[in-house]
Amino acid sequence: QVQLVESGGGSVQPGGSLRLSCASSRGIFSIYAVGWYRQAPGNERELVASITREGTTFYKDFAKGRFTVSRDMTENTVYLQMDDLKPEDTARYYCNADITGWGQEVYWGQGTQVFVSP
Repeated sequence: QVQLVESGGGSVQPGGSLRLSCASSRGIFSIYAVGWYRQAPGNERELVASITREGTTFYKDFAKGRFTVSRDMTENTVYLQMDDLKPEDTARYYCNADITGWGQEVYWGQGTQVFVSP
């Protein structure tokens, strides 16, 4: 079992920034990839960004240039820095750990809510 705890969500105005954190109970060096997903009301959960054990990052198009995923191996924490936030970024953001990279062992956190409004 892996526990993932997200934090850092909140309410911001358009153009503002937030940094989300995902603290893992398992060393992230042993996790194939950690991803950030989001889900807005009425929408399906979608991938935002991810980072692999080797440090390779991936971003969905809407996140490129605005969001940055990073990690602190000593703290077993993965971060999502979100800049230039837009109202359409309003969603609940979830952390996901894919242990093997094959989707056979996957864990989710409870999520953290982000509101972007004037």
